[in-house]
Amino acid sequence: GTTIGMNTIKQRRLNELTLDSHPGLHVGQCVPFYFCPRSIMLYVIYRADSDELAYKGGQGPIIHLQADLHATVQWAQQQGHRWAFTLSNAGSYFFEDRNDLALLHELNWPAINATQWQSCKDGKQAEFLIEHSFPWHLVEAIVVNSDNVYHQVVNTLQMAAHRPPVTI
Repeated sequence: GTTIGMNTIKQRRLNELTLDSHPGLHVGQCVPFYFCPRSIMLYVIYRADSDELAYKGGQGPIIHLQADLHATVQWAQQQGHRWAFTLSNAGSYFFEDRNDLALLHELNWPAINATQWQSCKDGKQAEFLIEHSFPWHLVEAIVVNSDNVYHQVVNTLQMAAHRPPVTI
């Protein structure tokens, strides 16, 4: 795998930021997912002008994994894995988190779905976090950016027991 994020933010997530809904659980102990299909981080990668971003491979090789939120939460609860969602970027010092699906309405859905997000950056970066790991069998779809990556992923999945659909 390839590490894509900014090291300063990764370190903050690992060592400083904890979830209010799960005291003692650091953000960096969780696998993060965005709710939006096109994240601000993807835009930062596209621009390739951030000194903090060590990754310079562009968007092309990045694969996007899609999963059902409710199935994921059910699996997490059965396995004793903690989970939460944030109302903004979990790498910032001012995020709020929740661990109750009845509170999903608190997410800024217009911001999450926005294609022009200059005025709603915080809400667009809301995250779903699951403690420690994410099970492969819950991946429902894989989205890629090119024919080349599509064929790489399809070839890699040939021997896998679970083969979610891959689309460009």
